[in-house]
Amino acid sequence: MNYIGSKFSLIDFLKSSIYKVLNENGETRKPNEMIFADLFAGTGIVGGSFKEDGYSIIANDIQYYSFVITKHMIENNGNLDKKRCNELINTLNNLDGTEGFIYNNYSFGGTVGQEYRRQYFSDYNAKKCDAIRNTLDEWLEDEVINQDEFYFLLGSLINSIDNCANTALVYGAYLKKLKPKAQTKMVLKPLQIMHGKVNCKVYNEDACKLINNIRGDILYLDPPYNDRQYCSNYHILETIARNDKPIIHGKTGLRNYESQKSLFCSKSQVYSALENMVAAAKFKYIFLSYNNEGIMSTEGIESIMKKYGKYYVFTKDYQRFKSDNNENRKHKTNRTVEYIHCLIKDLED
Repeated sequence: MNYIGSKFSLIDFLKSSIYKVLNENGETRKPNEMIFADLFAGTGIVGGSFKEDGYSIIANDIQYYSFVITKHMIENNGNLDKKRCNELINTLNNLDGTEGFIYNNYSFGGTVGQEYRRQYFSDYNAKKCDAIRNTLDEWLEDEVINQDEFYFLLGSLINSIDNCANTALVYGAYLKKLKPKAQTKMVLKPLQIMHGKVNCKVYNEDACKLINNIRGDILYLDPPYNDRQYCSNYHILETIARNDKPIIHGKTGLRNYESQKSLFCSKSQVYSALENMVAAAKFKYIFLSYNNEGIMSTEGIESIMKKYGKYYVFTKDYQRFKSDNNENRKHKTNRTVEYIHCLIKDLED
């Protein structure tokens, strides 16, 4: 899945920075003796990587589509039968398409006669998505599948339909003509099943509230960097995940997302949001990913973190995320700098 802010290309830099801090501060505990928390999990790349290293994981994201994917990636510890999963995938791929909510609102054929002829998906892929999504709810209700299988299959659908979307990247706009990739027929492809023996828990909550109710050893924060809300950028994936057939409006068919707005996208509230999280965190090691184009300055982040303990920072220059080229924004350079801010927090006994 193409995702803004994904740490896939930076995972080595992130992990090397974290492990360097642990080693330099004399951390002797093994991964299976520690809890790693990722409270802005996205597609679960970071949490999944530390899960593979043996850490117990707490993961969270306020977006439900992200929660679905991460819940499978993090909580399913090899408890799925691979043969049965393949059989379920094959059955879903052989379904005939149906004219459901996605087709009727986000395909060119389904929006005939409407004010906006939206073309987020081809007619075929929209119908296929509707058929699979509705079947998953029916299977879960009839106990044909269990909860673990449901999240695996739904996460696979979200990832597969996203790969066929007729967008430049995000769902803030659709293309006037179907691009070649959007013309291909969607095939439901299974998400990776990550085996492990660690204890894991995934939440679908506001990270600023969840921080008050959890504790662990390593806290990783990767909040939004700018004022563009994820809930509007990925609103159709949210609707597919929830299958709640919401009231939508406007040219892009937005759902209401007031309850999912992040304080980290607000210039007037972002610093207080960060400080409140750091102050409330019951974790010794706190790491924050951020880049040099975010709405918080490096100096501002440093000044907050230094209030609570020992501060480090690591930097890496890398190529700008490709979506910027698709949003008609002009930049002075095609490269940016990623920061890993680190706090060794002074915890009260």
